[in-house]
Amino acid sequence: MELRTVEELMDLLYACRGTREDRGGPGGAPVDAHDHALRTAALLRRGRPADKELQVAGLVGPVGRLLWPGEPAVGADRAADAIRALLGERVAGLVRRRPRQELPAGDDLLALRTADEEARTAGFDAGVLEDWRTVLELLAARHARLGMVD
Repeated sequence: MELRTVEELMDLLYACRGTREDRGGPGGAPVDAHDHALRTAALLRRGRPADKELQVAGLVGPVGRLLWPGEPAVGADRAADAIRALLGERVAGLVRRRPRQELPAGDDLLALRTADEEARTAGFDAGVLEDWRTVLELLAARHARLGMVD
């Protein structure tokens, strides 16, 4: 599956509302995947305001778990494949490596994993998904132009 438009991606992200993901660790309560994604992206926006690709990598995390429940690494691989054409190689690479704790983490991946963990326990209003539409459209437009040049 390949996502071709921001609207398709937004529909998938909206579909994550009410889906639960395990927190990991003993006794960890599940968290809402939609809210967790919004909080992760918001934390990345606070820490790295100019890095829109990193922020979006935090936002699109639940896509793989929604479409391919089960093993997080498999879902991450397929999610990366699904968003690559729309959002670019960097976002896809971050999404692919995010759940793989055994891989060495550079600054970007470390920031993504840290925000992911903090978002599981953070209790703040991260806004609504619609707040991210413009950022998604700008990234998609940039990668569409790059794809025409290649």
